[in-house]
Amino acid sequence: MLATYPYHGHSFAFDPAAPLDISLPLAPGEQQVNCFWAEPVAFDVIRVGNFVGSVTAGGSTNYKRVHLTPHGNGTHTECYGHISPDPRATLNRCLRRFLFVARLVSMQPRPQTNGDEVVLLEDVRRELESGPDAAVRPEAVILRTLPNHKSKRTRQYSGTNPTYLEPALAEYLAEQYVEHLLLDLPSVDREEDGGQLLAHHAFWQYPHAPRTTATITELIFVPDELEDGLYLLNLQVTSLELDASPSKPILYALR
Repeated sequence: MLATYPYHGHSFAFDPAAPLDISLPLAPGEQQVNCFWAEPVAFDVIRVGNFVGSVTAGGSTNYKRVHLTPHGNGTHTECYGHISPDPRATLNRCLRRFLFVARLVSMQPRPQTNGDEVVLLEDVRRELESGPDAAVRPEAVILRTLPNHKSKRTRQYSGTNPTYLEPALAEYLAEQYVEHLLLDLPSVDREEDGGQLLAHHAFWQYPHAPRTTATITELIFVPDELEDGLYLLNLQVTSLELDASPSKPILYALR
């Protein structure tokens, strides 16, 4: 059974029973995706007196503590609080809607004279402004970088100077009222840029006109079988009063 989703004069159909998960799971150990020198995720068994929070160790229930770094472990979503000193700028307060019309585009990063690989404005703009989907202005843009190796699921990015976005691209997306940017990279900015974070500032228009409801989701993985085009995005996060949270973006193909 198909459901309908009205959007700016368009009526889309989608199958709510056919979700497409583009998140990476959080699991303990060294073989999970990692960046910015974060410690691996760890699950610790809680022990109190005679109680042990592990059924396999003889306990009545599993009861564990989770250690993780949202920005460094797995798929995560962040708000402008990532670059703001305001303690009220938390993702739980900034993200108040969870369904968005999204456009998935696949991009080949371009090598620069300094050896960096960068996703450029001209390539993304050309893609977004062409084809049958160009008539629909998306609320979210999902960037899949090419080549789309499955090693993205477990890659150790720290110290490798991963691909990042040209700051002008982040500025363009803000000008086009794209509220949510999702990408399969550790960051929109260069791994080491002296703390400038130019693309973060450009996308959130911070500090001169902060886009307080806009978010960036990093370290997704979009399987090859998902075609470029329009999707309904369900952006799921935890209710943490932090600038970032582990997240689970789910797509539904739109017709």
